[in-house]
Amino acid sequence: MIWLALPALCAGVYYLLAIVAALRWDGDCYAPHPEAPLLPVSILKPVHGRDPRFYEAIRSHAVQDYPEFEILFGVGNADDGALDDIERLKREFPERRIEIVVAPTKAPNAKAGVLAELARHARYSVLVINDSDIVVEPGYLRAVVAPLAEERIGLVTCLYRAEAATWPSQAEALSIATEFAPSVLMARLVGQAEFALGSTLALRAAVLREIGGFEAIADYLADDYQLGCRISARGYRIVLAPVVVETDFGAETWLDSWRHQVRWSRTIRVSRPLGYYGYVITQATIWALVAFAAGQWWAGAAALALRVAAGVLVAAHVLKDRNVAPNFWAIPLRDLFGFAVWLGGAFGSTVWWRDRKLRLRPDGRLGSAADLDVRAASR
Repeated sequence: MIWLALPALCAGVYYLLAIVAALRWDGDCYAPHPEAPLLPVSILKPVHGRDPRFYEAIRSHAVQDYPEFEILFGVGNADDGALDDIERLKREFPERRIEIVVAPTKAPNAKAGVLAELARHARYSVLVINDSDIVVEPGYLRAVVAPLAEERIGLVTCLYRAEAATWPSQAEALSIATEFAPSVLMARLVGQAEFALGSTLALRAAVLREIGGFEAIADYLADDYQLGCRISARGYRIVLAPVVVETDFGAETWLDSWRHQVRWSRTIRVSRPLGYYGYVITQATIWALVAFAAGQWWAGAAALALRVAAGVLVAAHVLKDRNVAPNFWAIPLRDLFGFAVWLGGAFGSTVWWRDRKLRLRPDGRLGSAADLDVRAASR
């Protein structure tokens, strides 16, 4: 029965390497030259409704200590619930160029459709894109823009942590800190750096035009992944900035959390199928239980210990997430839910995105209009 210890040992090696990647974080993230020019920036923020902590999020951009920038908000309709907060921001910061662009779109990926319109309105040659609920720290703009002074760098992205208000959302935040972030660090450790994260996409407008603009990825659900792949394919480097941003999952129910995570899983599956199915070997808690059942306690205990240690280290050292260490005991429990999500993501082609039920094609594109439930009756 000793062969049943092998998957647990493989998972343990994976998390051992994640620990190495976390310890190398300070040296691996990109540190631009202190005299790098700070180019004028257009911040593009697609908005759909009022997210938790929305005003805090957009205000954290307006207070950035940066020489010259504008903030462009894109909404799909003129009665969006976030508009009052954006108008409040304009009143609080009259010296900033803050504009609202109403951009109805028929693009399958409405976010990419709105971004295409925002890019046409942008005044400056450097674009910084992130989601509407992203809270950034002081110095964020300097950190993500400075690397773009080097022509060989095509895109800058960054990691993120999550705040949560309910048990389901706390479980999801735990997965971001202890499962997703380690996987990003591991991928970069072994040389897989062609992807970008929607938490931050900083790039030059000229590079965006090279790949056909946001219009070229408006049929895909994973717009951030497609953006990174296409920029990398043009020979540009994608680097991680030495800052971590924060999002808020709000008051999700278990059903919301399930739909949210299955959407991520199915999107990864159609984008990188080999990586998705290979990811099963990293399920340390599952393989530890298999090893325990086979009587291989040493292998199961080693895998579980390395799994928890890697999660706590990445959360504390890299993400500066103070919620993980006190709740380290919950990591294996969350892994069981995560394995169910992985199984759910391995099959099926429908995903929920806000209030829309969408169908994914095998190549990652969203289905035709006839395949989309624009407003599901069950919501």
